[in-house]
Amino acid sequence: MKYPLFLSDFDGTLVRGDGTISETNRRAIAAYRAAGGIFAVCTGRGLGSILPRLPELGLEEGLVAAYQGATIADIATGKLLKNDGFSPEGAVKVARLLEQDGRHVHVYTVDAFYSNMEDDALRLYERVCGVKANIVTGMPLSAFIGREHLRIVKELAMVHKEERAPLIEWLTPRLGGEYYATSSSDFLVEVMPATQSKGAAVDFLCEYYALPREKCAAIGDQLNDLPMLMRASGKFAVANAEEALRAHAHVVASVEEDGVAEALAIAMQEE
Repeated sequence: MKYPLFLSDFDGTLVRGDGTISETNRRAIAAYRAAGGIFAVCTGRGLGSILPRLPELGLEEGLVAAYQGATIADIATGKLLKNDGFSPEGAVKVARLLEQDGRHVHVYTVDAFYSNMEDDALRLYERVCGVKANIVTGMPLSAFIGREHLRIVKELAMVHKEERAPLIEWLTPRLGGEYYATSSSDFLVEVMPATQSKGAAVDFLCEYYALPREKCAAIGDQLNDLPMLMRASGKFAVANAEEALRAHAHVVASVEEDGVAEALAIAMQEE
């Protein structure tokens, strides 16, 4: 098998616009695993959001990478094998930047998330992700983090589509080299520690399974997937992916046309 380790993004790559996963992709994942391949989801979602969806993929065991790779857990037991995140000072610093201009901000611990607004955008996010926010009122989230001594693994701002690129551009010099801004959808700008990315998840999983990166393939659609594709040897992007990914990858069919199944067929080919 050309790529016995295959990492896939979830939203926009496996999950279609109606929130479902195709039977074609499910069968392709089963066939890949039956042939000896290791299939892992690598997502920006939190564990509480992704774990309930994995049985739809036939994944009852193995590992899952959440929070852009900052957290990696055993699917069957929920045990954390990797559990990284912000320093206390960094979490407050980034929250203060995101809060400027009255932005809608979320901060995440391993098992919960907090929002400074309760609006239609949040309710849609909760429905899509299958999670419920803790609403913080009376103080900024940056102050709440410090007061509650929260251990933060991810922070984000909800934005209008046209605001996404300018906010990433504005944040980048202010974050310095310690953090980076990325995106998992047209309406989210996410900030993570520089060492915590889907690229780091590739390194962790390759080491865990004792496979060189030359034997690992990855597929995605959004900017947060780019570090994963750049670290993996097999680089795939669904046709609906951001241009930044398509420029560096073998482009397969869109999420609506079972691009993951197409990529898995290539991964299963002999050298």
